[in-house]
Amino acid sequence: MSISVSTGVPTSHAHQSSKEFGLEIIEPQQRTVSNWDSFATWVAANANNGTWYIGGVIAVCGFAGAISRLAISSILAYIFLMLIGYMGYKVGATTMGCARAAFGVRGSYVPSIVNMVQYVGWTAVNTFIAATSVSFLLAELFDWPVYGQPGGLKGLIVGIVVMSVLHIISVSTGARSVQLIERIGIVLVAFFAIWETIVVFQHVSFTQIMQWKPAATLSVPSGSIIDSLAAFNMGWVTCAADFTRFSKHRSGSTAVPFIGALLGVFWFAFVGLTATISIAVTTGVYDANNSDPSTIASKLGLGSIALIVVILTSMTANAVNLMAAGSSLTNIVTKLRLTPSLWIVTIAATLMTFIPVIMIIDFYLRHQATYHASELTARNGSFWYRNGVNWIAIGCWAFGIALFLLLQQIPLLTETVGVTFINMAVVGVVYWLLMRIIPTSQR
Repeated sequence: MSISVSTGVPTSHAHQSSKEFGLEIIEPQQRTVSNWDSFATWVAANANNGTWYIGGVIAVCGFAGAISRLAISSILAYIFLMLIGYMGYKVGATTMGCARAAFGVRGSYVPSIVNMVQYVGWTAVNTFIAATSVSFLLAELFDWPVYGQPGGLKGLIVGIVVMSVLHIISVSTGARSVQLIERIGIVLVAFFAIWETIVVFQHVSFTQIMQWKPAATLSVPSGSIIDSLAAFNMGWVTCAADFTRFSKHRSGSTAVPFIGALLGVFWFAFVGLTATISIAVTTGVYDANNSDPSTIASKLGLGSIALIVVILTSMTANAVNLMAAGSSLTNIVTKLRLTPSLWIVTIAATLMTFIPVIMIIDFYLRHQATYHASELTARNGSFWYRNGVNWIAIGCWAFGIALFLLLQQIPLLTETVGVTFINMAVVGVVYWLLMRIIPTSQR
């Protein structure tokens, strides 16, 4: 990959790019990711421990209620994934690099920091779950106490060390090693998910799964479930362009990520959902923690191989998390290239919900789906705004967070459709109106 800040914009229309705000642009001739690789990446992004757990959490709605809410939230969220994905394909920049147009060259540092923290946080969550699986594996191999039992902390610590080393390996050569991990991982993960589903239905019938209802005391408002799923699904949107900028084909940045992410979340949430309900049916106790794959492997007798595949799912998901965190860091520390930044965030290892809608309004409505890459790095250019910050975008982001907290106090919304997507629509309209009303000189 070479560094470029030009996509053919005429010199007379472009401000001089600044090395201080350099940006890695992947030109069309440098793109090597096929549609299959893109599909594997986005399936694997959701084929992980966190999605299992989400399936267990939404089981509180019953099977039919959980599936319907998952469908509504996931489809809406991954439409945003497609829109941001196309930006990466069109511009050749990461998501946070593209965010410079809406937030300002310097203003994009704010969402970049939050984005980096978000993905490091998801890495930590997946690492902890995988480390728990390592402790189960060590218990079977060496009779160590599992995490949660006296002396079980030793197995967890060893698990964290093992997973950290594996994560460093998975991002060791940047995009290429991530691509390889996803290619291998998706096959093994698919095998395990099918295996576990078969085992679940050997214990209980699909009719029992469909008919099971949680106790009334466990009832959760429909809107709260939709908002929780929205936060989970929208988490991937702010890293979409980080991957789609490498796509050889336009469909690899739009339809393929949509289908892959949707399949991944439905598939693995279904596994967590049915496993949790099956355990509730057989034991009489509903516990969302039973969706944890280590618990499932233990209670359903799936054995050591299952635990190894659970560890693999952490690698496939965290490769995406770490790639996204590293890309956010390179937008701030521009002298860092992607691979060393990945190492940094790995070792160091949803306020972002409203960022995509501002970016989408800016790209598709304000700029007719065209950004000149040279402007993304230009001091005093089109995206410089006031001292490099678009305070309208920053203000709309803050407004969105405050409005979200306010709308959550309205029972009609929390008990029905949730507030996330309504809030995003409001933020988008407010941003569009303010950018039209307020003169450029006053932004």
